[in-house]
Amino acid sequence: MHYGFHGGIHPSVHKTLASDRPAKKALIPKKVIIPVLQHTGSPAEPVVAPGTIVRVGDVIARPTGYVSASIHASISGKVMRTIHSPTRIQPRALSIVIEREEGLNQEWESRPPRDVNAMSPEELVAVIKEAGIVGMGGAVFPTHVKLSPPKNKPIDAVILNGVECEPYLACDARLMIEKTNQILKGLDIILKIVGAKEGYIAIEDNKQPAIYVMEKALRARAERTPPKIAKLQPKIKVVALRTKYPQGAEKQVIKAILNREVPSGGLPMDVGCIVQNVATAFAIYEAVNFSKPLIERIVTLTGECMREPINVWVRIGTMLPDLIEYVGGFIKEPAKVVVGGPMMGVAQYTMNIPVTKGFSGALFMPKESVNIEQESVCIRCGRCVEACPMRLVPTVLMYRVKKDNFAEAKELGITNCYECGACAYACPAKIPLLDYMKYGKSKVISF
Repeated sequence: MHYGFHGGIHPSVHKTLASDRPAKKALIPKKVIIPVLQHTGSPAEPVVAPGTIVRVGDVIARPTGYVSASIHASISGKVMRTIHSPTRIQPRALSIVIEREEGLNQEWESRPPRDVNAMSPEELVAVIKEAGIVGMGGAVFPTHVKLSPPKNKPIDAVILNGVECEPYLACDARLMIEKTNQILKGLDIILKIVGAKEGYIAIEDNKQPAIYVMEKALRARAERTPPKIAKLQPKIKVVALRTKYPQGAEKQVIKAILNREVPSGGLPMDVGCIVQNVATAFAIYEAVNFSKPLIERIVTLTGECMREPINVWVRIGTMLPDLIEYVGGFIKEPAKVVVGGPMMGVAQYTMNIPVTKGFSGALFMPKESVNIEQESVCIRCGRCVEACPMRLVPTVLMYRVKKDNFAEAKELGITNCYECGACAYACPAKIPLLDYMKYGKSKVISF
């Protein structure tokens, strides 16, 4: 059953630009620049000095707190130096530069598979932590923390998020098609860790190939499993959700599938649920089964400027210009580059940035597609209110922010905004409501 959620919009999706071709194999770059902060929480601390020879998968930065994550070398080579370099969200981030050394193996040397059934939940979480896995749907929250809820918050359901509601992005859809069984095994591991009895794979109904392969794989598993064993295992099903933005947001996907509402300021665990991205589940599978750390991910490179919009596997730290050259370059010079989707992505002032763990894709837009809208006065039509999935009143919040009345903005719930941009998209007056929400939240947090 699909319960739906309040608000939302229907932007053009543009998924087929990149979704229909198999993902391209990863480039082995000559140089990587790897930031030590690629996750929510405390930055990792470098543990390698210039001149050190590292191999693929070696730890190069260790966590500095509980909410932190290890960073690993994505190529084999020499550590050249540490620098402060721009990333998709930071103008200057401490980063480790590694240059490839010829003659060294540039592929991950897989370890013998573990017996997952013989491992305790605590052992599984420890492996995930050591692998440096974080949420790969955008929030980049360290996964070992998310999989360790307090004992007084039992989890009965896990949702694998394959919704991918952002326009243009197609890497999750492609991953589900190409790594179906691995994702399901990753879900099995998550279910075992948290002790949940129900698992759901959430996919928007505009991704029929992904829905088909997932359902087919589940049917095949059911046919192979003896009935006595099946009764003891968690129940897993695919849920096809109606295409609507921001269907993939945690609170919205929980509401749509379980009809549970996460309280203001709360977390999914507060309603007995955990949500993990499908790419995170795949990373968990590789870490637990083969000891592989998070050193690469699948990303979407798309937009009208691309010679060939495509999904591609990318080593963490690969510089964006090197990646663009690898996949065939541009047919038009980009006037705007957005990392992430057009709704919640971040416009870049330079392309000289590395791919990081939370880098799901990049959109390259030509001049004729970049519209600079002229803002006009609010006509009080209420469309932003109708669109807001968190039931906020964006125009009221905007006026509070304009007058620096951040105390009232907080009382009116501005911190519940998760910056989906639906209000700004729906506004006929082209008021940059999202900018006001972001600015107001930043002030409220420090208020």
